[in-house]
Amino acid sequence: MSVILGTLFLGITFLAHEVGAVPSEFETVVSQIARTVFEGRGWLYYSVVGATTLILALAANTAFAGFPRLGALIAEDGYLPRQLTFRGSRLVYSYGIIALAVMAGVLIVLFNARVTGLIPLYAIGVFLSFTLSQAGLARHWWRSGRQLPKGRPRAKAKSQGRNPPYDRHWVVKMLFNAFGSVCTFGVMVILMVTKFQEGAWIVVVALPVIMVLFQTVNDHYDDLARHLTLRRYKPPKLIRRQKVVVPISGVHRGTLAALNYAKSLSDDVVAVHVSTNPQKAEELMLKWQKWAEDVDLAFSVPPTACSMSLCCAM
Repeated sequence: MSVILGTLFLGITFLAHEVGAVPSEFETVVSQIARTVFEGRGWLYYSVVGATTLILALAANTAFAGFPRLGALIAEDGYLPRQLTFRGSRLVYSYGIIALAVMAGVLIVLFNARVTGLIPLYAIGVFLSFTLSQAGLARHWWRSGRQLPKGRPRAKAKSQGRNPPYDRHWVVKMLFNAFGSVCTFGVMVILMVTKFQEGAWIVVVALPVIMVLFQTVNDHYDDLARHLTLRRYKPPKLIRRQKVVVPISGVHRGTLAALNYAKSLSDDVVAVHVSTNPQKAEELMLKWQKWAEDVDLAFSVPPTACSMSLCCAM
């Protein structure tokens, strides 16, 4: 793949120089080269353009295949919302796909779908990923070199944990990955400086903001974990008695069913009724004494009904 990519890059660069192709918003360099080489827009020209379109479509699809998985891994570590770890009905990370689609749409609107403005974002993101992955591999090999080879007694501190196994070629591999990380970092810095006004400034601004958001989400989950952890937790005293309050509007089958359910929960049950009609309040009281006299009733009546022989609490 590296040989094919290098050959295509050098070949396109050479042909672009020979035919005088220049970057344009209206026609790509590949299209200019194909149109010049094949002397017009024949079937060979459309074959080249069609193949390029398929490659770009496949490249765009890789983001929707990779970002949801990456987002789920980061969410599991607590630096993104946990919802990104949820799988949809098709067993894919639906929230990650939706989030990527929304972000892609916002970028297209902000840059008015200008390829020359979006390319710096892509290039910087690619070389930043290369830099981080190469640096991570260099650290991996450095940790591998700190382990003792097989056959030698191992120290407990080094034999346990998540350290990688010893590799006798760790020095060469570490230097190789460290050199690659330095090279890609240099390219990323050059792109940021030269393409700053063409759209690269968004990456420069967005990276610190993204890091702050990651840390904010992680702090939220850490705070939630501190409130929910059982470490050094003293269980509260058992509540042996519960008071159940049942609001009622009248005495009927529904009322008796609610009272029976309340009595199954606690021995301390009180019913509450607020009355605005003295006559209906007296009728309710008579029914209560007949059907539920074993349950206390808290009665509230208007001032005009105070002359009635009703108790406010029975």
